Amino acid sequence: MTTSTATASTWSALRNPTFRKLWIAGLVSGTCVAAHDTSATWVMSTLTPSPFLISLMSTVASLPFLVFTLPAGALADMVDRKRLLMLMNFWLAISAASLAVLGRFHLLNASVILISVFLMGVGFAFAAPAWASIVPEIVSPEELRSAATLGGLQLNISGIVGPALGGVALSLIGSTSVFALNAVCFLAVIFCILQWKRTALQSRRGLESFFDSFLRAIRYVRYAPGFQVVLARNALFALFISAIPALIPVIGLKSLHLNASQLGLLFTSQGIGSVAGAVVIIPWLRARYSSNVLIVLANLLVAMVYVLMAFVREPWLFFAVAAMAGVGWTLSASELWVAAQRAMPSWVRGRMSATVMMVSQGAMAIGGVIWGSAVTTAGPAYSLLAAAALLLVSLVLAAPLSIDFTGSLDLDPAPVTSSSYKLFYTPKPNEGPVSICVEFNVDQLRVSEFVEVMREVRLIHLRNGAYRWQLQKDLIHPDTYHLEMTVPSWNEHKMQLERMTKFDKDLLEKAWSFHVGENLPGERIYLSMNKHLHLPR
Repeated sequence: MTTSTATASTWSALRNPTFRKLWIAGLVSGTCVAAHDTSATWVMSTLTPSPFLISLMSTVASLPFLVFTLPAGALADMVDRKRLLMLMNFWLAISAASLAVLGRFHLLNASVILISVFLMGVGFAFAAPAWASIVPEIVSPEELRSAATLGGLQLNISGIVGPALGGVALSLIGSTSVFALNAVCFLAVIFCILQWKRTALQSRRGLESFFDSFLRAIRYVRYAPGFQVVLARNALFALFISAIPALIPVIGLKSLHLNASQLGLLFTSQGIGSVAGAVVIIPWLRARYSSNVLIVLANLLVAMVYVLMAFVREPWLFFAVAAMAGVGWTLSASELWVAAQRAMPSWVRGRMSATVMMVSQGAMAIGGVIWGSAVTTAGPAYSLLAAAALLLVSLVLAAPLSIDFTGSLDLDPAPVTSSSYKLFYTPKPNEGPVSICVEFNVDQLRVSEFVEVMREVRLIHLRNGAYRWQLQKDLIHPDTYHLEMTVPSWNEHKMQLERMTKFDKDLLEKAWSFHVGENLPGERIYLSMNKHLHLPR
């Protein structure tokens, strides 16, 4: 992590005019979405007395992220992200408008509300990876941490104004008008996206198909142990933080007996805490502690919040506890988002952003079902105490999974445009498989060190496109080692070179430095001829 990144102001990304315009558009739309959610929750409470169905709304909202986000991430790396964002905002506008029309003709019931929440979740699931992928395209590396904080701050300001606006609007103009207003806000976002002029064309991934793109996302995660750590921490946090959206509406409506305006204030209190955390607390803590320590502190705060929520039944005191929940949520979520962005290279950013969202929202959906079932059988107090105890246990179990390593990663692109060999014949893009072979002469005293580095080289090649990788020892010449990796096609080999990051390049140079001799390690490339062999049946 550079000094400029570490010391960047919370507001520095707003100096970027493109980011500022889109951020303001997202703020207005997010406020309308928060008002829409408050109205939908209130309407659901009037349609059913079931605490489980009310808590199920958070699960239904998260479920599309589990099902659709990874395919959406593949799309974000293949199609024009700007057009994808406009299409998804149009989908969201239609979903909100449809709910307004059904409400106007008194056709709403619990099932319709849940279906509407799911459809809007689909729109957000497809839009989120595209948005996460264009943020690093819009802002500089020094502004990325600021953009992460401002992204959370945007949601939190919306979480303050939106629920309060929704609670007041329910009393003045009714839920149907709130749903219609949300639809208009989505159309306004489309207008702002249209005004964004891209400075660079988006890569199209060569001949990579949607199915190939999807499989490479799975392959990348499989061979990226550092990224797996980030995913695990996101999943644990989401599983336990899901108790807040699942249980707060139940406690507010069934235990505190809040009216529509007070319900809006409850959600607003949480947003106020989040904003206070983003503006005041997070910058102060970031200057003193590492990302991993901040996440531990945030989770301890959330555990304390759960204990307080189990016993506090005075509405105004409960609002203060909800504000504390907002602080803990924002602090942990912001650090995890930054760690995830640092742990993914640009060529797979859409798919990896989608993977993080899928894992997090999947854990949120599972947690929503768990806490919703718990509150139905054991009541809110025991459910919250159980969540606090299990959260503390998870912190102990996750102690070895520190995310601080992401601060030292350098995954900026460092593509290799040419190879050290000259080809007699250049294959067609879809010809293959292609095998790349490298021969090393290694000092026997350094073999164990060489093998250790080659373990990391193996992961680089496999996550960047190779489907087979071998390191062999020559039985005739004991100092000679033969590396062979195979990729599906010539096009995939070229893409593998383009996907190289500075971190990858430094590690490969370290591996190549083990070679003893005046020249570089011997390198060969082979094109499979199996399909040209016509053997008798």
